[in-house]
Amino acid sequence: MQDEIRDSLEYGSQVLAKCAEKLPERIAAAARMITASLRCGGTIAFCGNGGSASQAQHLAGEIVGRFLRERPAYRAIALTADSAILTSVANDYGYDEVFARQVEGLLKQNDVLVALSTSGDSPNCLRAVERARELQVKTIALSGREGGKLQELADHCITVRCYDTPQIQEAHLAIGHAICNVVEKALAEGDE
Repeated sequence: MQDEIRDSLEYGSQVLAKCAEKLPERIAAAARMITASLRCGGTIAFCGNGGSASQAQHLAGEIVGRFLRERPAYRAIALTADSAILTSVANDYGYDEVFARQVEGLLKQNDVLVALSTSGDSPNCLRAVERARELQVKTIALSGREGGKLQELADHCITVRCYDTPQIQEAHLAIGHAICNVVEKALAEGDE
């Protein structure tokens, strides 16, 4: 049992090490996009399914509350959090529209949508990014595997090159935390 635990933790650390080696430039680009949006009063919206839904809520909480610094609240929302909206839209329009409909109703130009999908092919995330682009909302994707269709649609796609969902999700959370850290620092210091 302990060997399995050790192997699992070591594998996760290897995935994160590859991200640290290959993704800083992409992560920095996403952080700059979010910083620019927040500077002009924009909102950062997050969406995803399953574990990615909970990460969407987690990251929105880090932006509204705080990550590491005492500072004013920034505007963020998790499109996964309102069960009445999710169920009414799913019932009336289909599950593929649950995030796109919220993008249409809640976001505007200068806002940013962050879609989390371990496959990069979640239909409701794809529809949300498509709708965001139609509304001139900037888009960031956190994906896995080979990036999926999100890689082609999003303004910035950060792809964790791994085929194991738990490790992709672990990396997405670490990437989200890295973004929160540099965004807070940039906004506190007035840097771009």
